[in-house]
Amino acid sequence: MKYEMTKEAKVVAGVTLYRIKALKDFGDVKKDDIGGWIETEKNLSQEGECWVYDDAVACCGAWVCENAKIYGKAKVYETLVCDNAQVRDAAEVYGFAEVYGDAEVFGGAKIHGGARIFDSAKVYGDAKIYGAAEVYGDAEVCDKASVYENAWVYDNAKIYGNAKIYGDAQVFDSTKIYDNTEVYGNAKIYDTAKVCGDTEIFGDAKVYGNADIYGLAKVYGDAKVYDNTEIYGLAKIFGDAKVYGNAKVYGFSEVYGLAKIYGNAEIYGDARIYGFMEVCGDDKYTK
Repeated sequence: MKYEMTKEAKVVAGVTLYRIKALKDFGDVKKDDIGGWIETEKNLSQEGECWVYDDAVACCGAWVCENAKIYGKAKVYETLVCDNAQVRDAAEVYGFAEVYGDAEVFGGAKIHGGARIFDSAKVYGDAKIYGAAEVYGDAEVCDKASVYENAWVYDNAKIYGNAKIYGDAQVFDSTKIYDNTEVYGNAKIYDTAKVCGDTEIFGDAKVYGNADIYGLAKVYGDAKVYDNTEIYGLAKIFGDAKVYGNAKVYGFSEVYGLAKIYGNAEIYGDARIYGFMEVCGDDKYTK
């Protein structure tokens, strides 16, 4: 045995918790070190270098094992934390969520409802990950951002501000999503695309390349926006429309149907580009 439950106890929400004490040296823990709180030995493995530190709590069906570490005032319950994962500060992981690999959950982040955080992903600040959502690779979700339902965020993607990723949406590669952006439905955003402001990307839309979408813009349906395109203002791209190259669409303009905008073209004002229309080269279209 590497630890024992001491007689020091406290009751939290009707659950009796006991301080733990190390019985031998392991990892950065020394013999006689006092740890955090557990409900039973079923919450913390006697094997590996896993440990509950400080005033952290593992209880109510939680299983902390291998080299996982729970620090500060973090709470884990009804969950699995394993491998080299860390949960610290005031973070909470519960409701059958899983944190593993080299993942880190800290700050005031909350992970619950079957969500999985793994690989080298980081979730922090006041971020919330829940439902069947997954955050993995080297992805980061922070501030007050939320990822939920069946959404996936992975690779080097960063989600921050008040952004929301949900539905079956996927955000990956080196994408950045922030401010009040919402990405949902089956939308996919990838490569080095950047989406911010109060934008919405939804339906089966795809945004990729170095595309930059901001303001109050919306991209939805089966629309594709890629290359070095900029979409901003109150512009809408929808249907099966494609905007690519170095094109810009802004103002109150709308591009829809099977329309294509490419080259250095600019669509702005109250322009409506639709059907099989194509605007390309250095053309500018405003009405």
